[in-house]
Amino acid sequence: MKIALAQINTTVGDFEGNSRLILAALEAAEAASARLLVLPELALCGYPPLDLLTRPAFISATEAALAELAARTRGTYMLVGFAERVEAETGLGLYNAAALLGEGRVLAVRRKSLLPTYDVFDEARYFDAYRGDYAPIEIDGLKLGVTICEDIWNDRVFWPKRRYDCDPVEALAAAGAQAIINLSASPYHMGKPALRQEMLAAAARRHGLPVVYCNLVGGNDELIFEGGSMVLDAAGQVIARARRFDAAQIYADLFDEGAASAPLVPCEERIDDTREALLLGLRDYCRKCGFSRVVLGLSGGIDSAVVAALAVEALGAEAVVGVGMPSHYSSEGSVTDARALAENLGIEFHVLPIADAYQAVAGTLAPLFAGTEEGVAEENIQARLRGMLLMAHTNKFGGLLLTTGNKSELAVGYCTLYGDMSGGLAVISDLPKGLVYKLAHHLNRHREVIPVSTLTKPPSAELRPDQLDADSLPDYDVLDDLLVRYVEHSQPRAEIIAAGYAPALVDDIIRKVDRNEYKRRQAAPGLRVTAKAFGIGRRIPIAQRFSG
Repeated sequence: MKIALAQINTTVGDFEGNSRLILAALEAAEAASARLLVLPELALCGYPPLDLLTRPAFISATEAALAELAARTRGTYMLVGFAERVEAETGLGLYNAAALLGEGRVLAVRRKSLLPTYDVFDEARYFDAYRGDYAPIEIDGLKLGVTICEDIWNDRVFWPKRRYDCDPVEALAAAGAQAIINLSASPYHMGKPALRQEMLAAAARRHGLPVVYCNLVGGNDELIFEGGSMVLDAAGQVIARARRFDAAQIYADLFDEGAASAPLVPCEERIDDTREALLLGLRDYCRKCGFSRVVLGLSGGIDSAVVAALAVEALGAEAVVGVGMPSHYSSEGSVTDARALAENLGIEFHVLPIADAYQAVAGTLAPLFAGTEEGVAEENIQARLRGMLLMAHTNKFGGLLLTTGNKSELAVGYCTLYGDMSGGLAVISDLPKGLVYKLAHHLNRHREVIPVSTLTKPPSAELRPDQLDADSLPDYDVLDDLLVRYVEHSQPRAEIIAAGYAPALVDDIIRKVDRNEYKRRQAAPGLRVTAKAFGIGRRIPIAQRFSG
């Protein structure tokens, strides 16, 4: 059986656009004489639809689009993900489902059993979990076991500890399935592609069945889906693989003993994967939200330089505007480095000094601040003036304001609400500072995009005389490791101290992370590339007193 996998880039709620992509994939599959076309999880409505699923009109639109797709099928069958409404006395009355379309109608429906409610997922909020009998679908006498995303992530042999008490793959194999098909919307984070490939190969080997895995591609809000669809034979060897971070359609001959396979090469984590993920997330966020241009402040520092370089690669130089906003504390290099970056990138660049505006605000506040020493309040006035100017630019000329803060600074609150946190998308908010530098060097791999002086000067917010980040924070390599332990791995205080860190330092970092939750709750959505990003996948109370 020749099978086609279409990893398409869907938009949530765009039934017309998503259907157009699906029909284009069907036409290509028909032209290639494929017998079955497989599409991603919830491909018809887009993933994740979140609370749109609670709107009856949204489900009705899904049903209408599914009927139209079914009517189009002829010689090639199609498996497509959709939200299925059912009449039931109990439960939510909605399933995350896959429909087999063919012969001009819906031939069969299979439902998702395992509904993730961890990290960025909350599917039990919307769907009922299927708990009936597991029966393969049959095409040309071949029995195919259909699973949906999480259904394949619960193998009792592969995982030391399982989240669920049932294994749909095991049940389908016992029911006589001759291959396992998985419709997926599995978001990217660093390290996940390699783990996923190992898991799929283990499932194929354990059950002695080919595995067909079709994953979504594209950016949807904070989440990035890298695709990476693949077909593995019964020995766990890859016989077809789609490129990552781009839409693609691949083909494979199931049950063909002569089909060529490739050695199971592990997916190595590359800095270029991080770059491609951020480019995809930024490009799709703008495209799907209707922004044709972006604006950002250029400080001459590493963070804004990296964001600007990514924006140009994702959107084109003509769609990017940089603004330098020096204060009386800014070094001469901050402006020259920002200007050099803008010239290297070929983007529009403006300089709007804030010294006079700062003096005006300081004068207004002088009676209130009389008798006090200058400190954080005066520093934050500068940051908020910059935020105001950038927002004024987007209001006047249109566009999306990009924030440029990194994960290390956001974690410990080294950022200003309504100042440098102002904006609509936080492009590198999930990149620790060390990774920002690594990405910057990678962006310079062909030519000098980011000035060398930006790469080599000590990081500084330049909000007071001779200020350096090191005045308030430990070295970034130390800070980043502490944050990975506490934020990403949830290591307790005692365990972090046992790793060799001074108790006072550990307590200081934990305190800063915990007390700045209120800032992060008000931050722009950030593109997720690590296993634990700030945002929808990390839910910590703001008002709480636990520390440990």
